[in-house]
This record gives sequence, C-alpha cells and structure tokens, in this order.
Amino acid sequence: MNTRMISILQHLLAADAPVKSEHLAKLIQVTSRTVRNDIRELDEFLAGRGATIEPVRSRGYELKIHDDRAFKELLQQLFSYHEPDDPGLPEYRQLYLIRRLLLAGGYLKLEDLADELYVSRSTVQNDFREVKKTLQLYEVSIDARPNYGVRLEGSEVRLRFCMSEFVVNRSGGGTASRESGFASIVTPQEMTVIQSIILEQTQKFNVVLSDIAFSNLVTHIAIACRRIREGNQLCSLSDELEHFRKMEEYEASRRIVSLIEKELKLLFPEAEIAYIAMHLGGTRWFNEISAGGKEETDVEKLIDREIYELGKEIIEEIERELNLGIKEDQELFMGICLHLKPALNRIRYSMSIRNPLLDQVKTRYPLAFQAGVIAAKLIESKMNTSIPEAEMGYLAIHIGAAMERSPGMQRPKRCLVVCTSGVGSARLLYYKLKSKFGSQLEIAGTTEYYKLKQLSLENIDFLVSTIPIKDPLPVPVVVVETLLGDGDLHKIRNLLTEEGEVTFRYVMEELVFLRQNFTSRKEVISFLGAKIHDMGLVQSAAAFVGLVLEREQAAPTSYGNLVAIPHPITPQSSRTVWAICTLEQPIDWAGKPVQFVCLLSISRNGADSPTEMYDQLIRIADSPDMIRQLLDCENFSEFSRMIVKHRLY
Repeated sequence: MNTRMISILQHLLAADAPVKSEHLAKLIQVTSRTVRNDIRELDEFLAGRGATIEPVRSRGYELKIHDDRAFKELLQQLFSYHEPDDPGLPEYRQLYLIRRLLLAGGYLKLEDLADELYVSRSTVQNDFREVKKTLQLYEVSIDARPNYGVRLEGSEVRLRFCMSEFVVNRSGGGTASRESGFASIVTPQEMTVIQSIILEQTQKFNVVLSDIAFSNLVTHIAIACRRIREGNQLCSLSDELEHFRKMEEYEASRRIVSLIEKELKLLFPEAEIAYIAMHLGGTRWFNEISAGGKEETDVEKLIDREIYELGKEIIEEIERELNLGIKEDQELFMGICLHLKPALNRIRYSMSIRNPLLDQVKTRYPLAFQAGVIAAKLIESKMNTSIPEAEMGYLAIHIGAAMERSPGMQRPKRCLVVCTSGVGSARLLYYKLKSKFGSQLEIAGTTEYYKLKQLSLENIDFLVSTIPIKDPLPVPVVVVETLLGDGDLHKIRNLLTEEGEVTFRYVMEELVFLRQNFTSRKEVISFLGAKIHDMGLVQSAAAFVGLVLEREQAAPTSYGNLVAIPHPITPQSSRTVWAICTLEQPIDWAGKPVQFVCLLSISRNGADSPTEMYDQLIRIADSPDMIRQLLDCENFSEFSRMIVKHRLY
C-alpha cells in the first residue's frame, strides 16, 4: 500500500457516512481519478483481511468491516509503521538522505548516494531541495563542498534532536521499528544496559518519569553515547554549571552517567550530565506535592519564586481572556508550575521536545489549546524568545484537565488508568473519564505501563489503557485514545449534545459567505475580518485581522478535514460570532488543504463561557459528511437547513 491508500483508509475509518471521491481528492490533494484508482487497489488489498470498500450510489464510498479481528490485526500492522517504504517514492529517498547525513559524521558524495538509492544524480539533487526545506525547520543546514560532497551543519543540540526525530521516532510507531532505529545509534546490548541503568537509578532516587519521558531520556543518552564516541560534545555550560550542581536531580544524573561510562567505556563531559539533569528536572516536586496534598503556601516553598509568580500570572491571564472558571483550581496551578520548571530549562537551552499528542489537542481541545497559546505568548514576552507548538500543547493538556473537572465530580466506580504520555495527559484522561462517566466510575489512580507489574489489581475491576496490553492480567483492559476521541465517547456525546439552542446564536446570515474564490489564508482572514467590522462587532478591521494573523503565526489553525478555525489571539468583539466562508477550491493553510473556514470571534466582555460553543463548532469540524454537505451549499437557506438536519442547534 502506498501513502495515499493509507490516507484514504484513515479518512474512511473516521467517516460515519459514505465519502465521495471528490472529497477524498481534496483531503489528500490529488485528482478524483487517482482516488478512484487507489480505492480499487485498496479494496483488493483489503480482500481477505476483514473489510471491503463498497460504492454507495450518489453518496460515495463506505468502508465495510466483515471480520473485526482480522481487520484489527491489519490496522496494527499498517499503523505501527508510518514511514514510506517504497524506494520509488521521493518521501522514502528524502528520509533516507536525512538519516544517512545524520549518521555519516562527515561528507557524502551525491554520486555515492545516487548509487545507494539506484537513481540518477539529478534525482538526488531534486530530492535535496526538499531535504533542505525539512532541515531548515530544525535549524540545520547542508554544507556542500566541491570534490568533498555534502554534510550537515548546525548546533550539537539541533543535530541530536534531528537524530532523535528522524532516526528513532520516525522509524515507525511499533517497538520493533524503534529498536531498529536505536540499532543505528548503539548496539542492542548497549541499549539494554542504558535502559536498565536509567530504570534502576530513577527508582533509587525516587524520580518518577512517564513512559514518554523515560523513552526520551533513553533516546537522549543513546545519541549522546554515539556522538561522544565520534568526538562531538555539547557546548560547555560553564556559567550555569554551579546552578545545575545544586539541582536534586543532578546527583541522579551523575550516577546514571557514572554507571554508563563504566559499562560502555566512555567519558561524559560535565555539560552532558547537566543536560541529563534537565531531562529529570521537576519530577521530584510532583511527588512531594501530590503525595501530601499541599496548600498554596507549601507549594510556594517548594517552587522557585520566579516560577510561582509566572504560574499565577499565566492562570490570571487565561481567565481574564477566556473566562473558563478555572482560576481557583489549585491542581491546575500546581500542574502549570511543575511543568514550567523543565519547560523553561528547555526553552533557555534550546532543548527541543516532541509532543505526540499535539494534533489531537489542537483538534479536540481547541479552547484549551488557545489558552496554551495565551500562556506561551505571556512567557515569550518575559523571556524574549519563541515558544514551540509542542510546549503550547503540553500547557493545553493541563488546562484541558482543569476544564474537564470544573463542572464537578460525582461518586465513581473502580478502574485504573494506564497512560504512557506523561502526568499532564494522564490527568486529562483521569478527569475526562470522571466528567463523562460520572457515578459509573471510581478511578483508583493512574500509572505508567512499565510500572504495571509492580501494582496489585485486587480491588480493580478493569483497566483503561492508552496502549494495548498483551501481558495476561486478572482484569479486563479497555483500550482508548489518550484524549478519548469520538469513537470512545460517541454514544455518550450524542446524549449530552441533544439539547439547547446554541449554534444559531453564533451564526448570522450576514456573516456566511459560500463558494468563494480566495487563494490564500490571508485573503480569507482579511475578507472575513472586514465583514465582522462592517457589522460593528469590532472597532478596527486592521487591528482585528492583525491579531488573527498573529495567532496564525503562533500556531496555524488548520485542523484537518478541510477545516480551519482562525481567531484573534485575544477576544475582541462585542458578541461571540462565527464568520463562515466556504471555498470553490481548497487552499493551502500551513501545509494542510482547507475549504471550510470559520473565523471565530469571542466576546471580549466574558459574559458567556466559550466551552459549549466550542463543543458545537468541533462537532461540525470533526464530521467529514457534514463538511462535505456544507461545502455543497449555495445559499444560506441550504446552509441553515443542513444545520437543522444534523441537529446542530
């Protein structure tokens, strides 16, 4: 299967109604004919694997699953490995070239690379144009010298992050694929040694790591071992070393390094120890605070004054701008402060971090993500630096958890949550379960997968896990997405959203523009911003549009499914409105095709909580069938009937 066929399968899986080839073509940016050809091949591939793709007259194509077990096995095989596996594809060659350059440690000649890929030198030169664009995002460049070839240039921190991203993390989602990526860096025996030492010493020093944090630390140290062997070291942190030596995590870091040096016959400079301490930073605080139920005065003693004050200011700013009703949430305050210590270290020392939940957070928790953007802009103003989307996403997870628990909690039943994505996302899952299932659940706690064997399940009725658990257990396991997607909560969400007149409070006929011919997101935003101003809802069209574009620069608002929901970075209008624009053809919106745009403007007076409104908007954005039908509408009468038909009122 090629990458287009995998994308088609993903869209058909997500759809709750037949999808037309024209709509699929817009989503993956090819022609309808190409989609139809791919669907024929895909249907042949699925034959005997539990599913078929069936045409539905006048409505499109629908995925039919006949053998649930066989189809699930197929999905595990397909989606445990995401990288292109066809050498004839440019994507495959480009990823190959990046890995070769990262692992080479010196110059490589284009002729040799062309021979390795069985393509011409000119093909490799064309591929390098895209490789350069990709590497620029990581602040890494390509140095080309006549008679020598090409090699990578960039800071040691950036080069190591690229190795983590392209050699390990993009080796696929499965364990076997990640192990293959690690094997390019250190031997399997050395990897086992590194993992064992980290696990033993973090437990000894009572440092708690999520599964993702544990994996990130293993990756960081494995790459450090390889780079040190090749004579590449992190820049000296002499001015800050005294500060790092005082960190409680520094002793754990020093002990980990000492044991690895002994086993792998290496010598780590002190700067490497400091960077490992930064990875560990902040974890002990969480244990001290969460174990003791600390009051605010106790928290202030445990947290640096700078972080304590910044945490308070962030929550006040979010509440002032969005009116979420979470200002007095002490658990949110602690979570934000605990996240800020390692986050500020990463920002100060340009340590990049991956956030595997970023797309899910942006799509399913746009209001929480907007709060994360507001928090990031406040931090940027104080540190005079830019905050990456990954950090915004992690802040949003803490805020989303606070929003989930804000309506109040009911008496629950007994289950245990197994979450691999860290404290913030574990808490989010914890409170979403409480909020959605109420008195049906008592959540005994959360745990990382690697600690599961150490726990007693005597009083647990079942597990809720974000990953499949193959080990035999005395209780059932329910596997869910980390952020509980539509499939996990579909029936409950239907019950919860069948009341109240909501959507038509925000949709005005004067602000709905159908089948327009704009060619860029700036054109669309400027047009809709001017229309909102013409309605007397904002004081200045230019200022309003400027704030929307500033928000786009911080983090693009294209969410997939041909949808973008731009909005100003802070509320500006006299009432909450949706200015809607559909387009004749999709436009490029920060790398994603977009044909349905809802410029959202929240009331600046904070009279209404935007949570319910966002829920309504996301119900539209999440439905491929709904978006397809709205794109076909030619006038407001058809548009409003479609909203009524889908009970979005």
